[in-house]
Parts: sequence; structure tokens; C-alpha cells
Amino acid sequence: MNCVFLDSIDAISAEHWNGVVDSDYPFLRHEFLAAMERSGSACSESGWQSQHLVVMDAEQAVAVMPLYLKSHSYGEYIFDWSWASAYQRYGLDYYPKLVSAIPFTPATGPRLSAMADIDRSQLDVLVGTALRQRAEQLQASSVHILAPEQSEAQRWSQQSLTRRTSSQFHWYNDNYGDFDEFLSSFASRKRKNLKKERRRISEQGITLERLSGAQLTGELWDVFFHFYQLTYAKRSGHGGYLTRAFFDQLSATMGDQVMLVMASHNEEYVAGALYFYSSSTLYGRYWGCTEEFEMLHFEACYYQGIEFCIEHGLSKFDAGAQGEHKIQRGFTPTPIWSNHWIKDQQFAAAIDDFILREAEGNNAYIDDAKTYLPFKKG
Repeated sequence: MNCVFLDSIDAISAEHWNGVVDSDYPFLRHEFLAAMERSGSACSESGWQSQHLVVMDAEQAVAVMPLYLKSHSYGEYIFDWSWASAYQRYGLDYYPKLVSAIPFTPATGPRLSAMADIDRSQLDVLVGTALRQRAEQLQASSVHILAPEQSEAQRWSQQSLTRRTSSQFHWYNDNYGDFDEFLSSFASRKRKNLKKERRRISEQGITLERLSGAQLTGELWDVFFHFYQLTYAKRSGHGGYLTRAFFDQLSATMGDQVMLVMASHNEEYVAGALYFYSSSTLYGRYWGCTEEFEMLHFEACYYQGIEFCIEHGLSKFDAGAQGEHKIQRGFTPTPIWSNHWIKDQQFAAAIDDFILREAEGNNAYIDDAKTYLPFKKG
């Protein structure tokens, strides 16, 4: 087996890439990565220069990994700004760095995907060595694998990529029959608060609908893209990372794994939330609105998603990065992982020590945050 690096996802066909991917995780699909590149959302000009890794065996692709040469740390959500700052203070370059991640998508999932009959221990050694060698060739300071699944993160830690612990808030489906059954697991006061939040939606004259597949028209994406840009304008002062063409690509190639929750008031759309989903997990991604309404964000981004999971038998709802307000709405504090190799040995030692101390704090935070969950005791 040998590793090759591709400067575009289109250097390999969708058939060959998807034929290797061993899950229906939406963000690893060739179609999603191609939408990022073809739309100009993730490209060398935006600081995401493709370096996708493909493992070949007798001219057949047997493993794949999304990979980018990054000139910044935006759009990653596992933060290393302090590391870059330390490099700068010592007159060294932290960028470029080599990153395996899904652009602008802090959703845990497979990063190195392989055919079922491949020896994973042999593959990990091969790919781990190839990543470090590629970093050397490109004069990159480091290699980072962001938000892999727990078992994969553990394997990378055995290949000299230190495992780092972070946290998110995920909702888990305990085989609920409907939303009311989910609410019945809450303590009385918490249950009443959530019911009150949901009532405020109808009291304000707001209606919501879930749309997917052929329902995702160009006109609908125009509206949602406006919401998306407004959110980033308020938060960051720019129009967002994704281009309008990205959303058209989604509809054309993978609308079967995309859902929009759209909110209307006086027969006009006033807010929307974008989701992706697999056979097991719902992923909440983007939200925006033209007008502020009480509790609408919670309804569109959380409660509609929970109802969708229950109705479709999905086991988990990953609502995105950060947000302690999710805890009282039934989202459990959950560890997520990343892996890091730092070329400079002095910095590597300092960062490994930081990661160790950070993990102790994060684990204590997760344990403490769980005590604020709304569920009945015992």
C-alpha cells in the first residue's frame, strides 16, 4: 500500500471515494467535499488548500482521508490560537499546518475511512508516517486530526499524535415514542419551563415546517442564505464562510441528507435552521433570522431537531459547538477529541503538557455540567 495526496477532491471520482467510505456520515461524502471546493468555500484562496489522502493498493483506493493545508485556524472549532501566538512570539511560523477536518463543521465522525478487509493497525502506521512526511515536505509546523470518533482518536494517539479532549452537548434518544415522552423524563419544573417555551411559538403566530430533498428549491436557498449571512454579520462582521453556490450544490447532489427548518410569521419566512442527517445521527449546523422572536432559536435549532430524531428513530442529535444553554434542554455534556503532532520538539513538549492539564479541567467541567441536566434524579 502507498499514500497519494490530491490537490482536489475531483482528482478522484465520487464512485471510488464513496466506495471506500464505510458509513453514511454526510460530511465525508464526496458530494459534500466537492460542494465545498467547487463553490469556492474551501479552496486555497480561502485558506483550505486540498491535500486529500488516498491509500492505494494495486491501483485501487482502499482508504481515504479529507486533508487540507491551512494558512489560518478559522472554521475548525477546536482552538489552537494560543499555540499560534506562542510560535509568533518566538519568531517561528505556525502556519501552514496540515489538518484533517471537515471544513466549518465541528461534527464528530470518521476521518480515516477504509475498506472493511484492511488491517487497521498496518494502515494507521502507514498513514501516520505519511502525514508527518507530508508535513515536512510542505514545511508545515504540525499535523492535526480534528473531531475523529473516540476509537480513531485512541488509535492516532498510538501513532505519536497526542489526543486532546474537548466537549460539546449532544442529545441522546432513549427510544422515546414522541416529544411528550421525552419531556416526561424531566423534573417537573424543568418540564413546565420547556413547555412554556414551545407555547410561545404559537402565541406569537409562528409556524414551522421541515423541508428536504426536492422541496429545497433555489428560492428557498436564497432566503436561507440571507439568514446565514445575517448571523455572521452580527457575530463576526462578515458574510460567512460559505458561498451561495455551496447550497445549490447540496440540493443537486445530496438533498436526501439535508433538512431545512423554516419559520414563518404573517406568511413570510423570518428564520431558518440547516441540518444534515445520517441513518443514526442528526447534525445541526446553521441558523439565521430577520426578526427576533422569543424562544424561536430554541424551537428551530433544538426542539424541531429532537422531534425529527424521535420520528425517524435517530439515536443522537449533534447540535454543533458550544452552548451551555443546551444542557437544560436535555443535551448531555459529551467529550470530543482531536489529535496533534508538533514538529518542533520543544513546542511539542510544552503543548503535550498543556493538553494533559487541559484534559483534567475539561473532564471536571463535563462531570460538573452533567449535574445541571433537567432529568429526574435516579
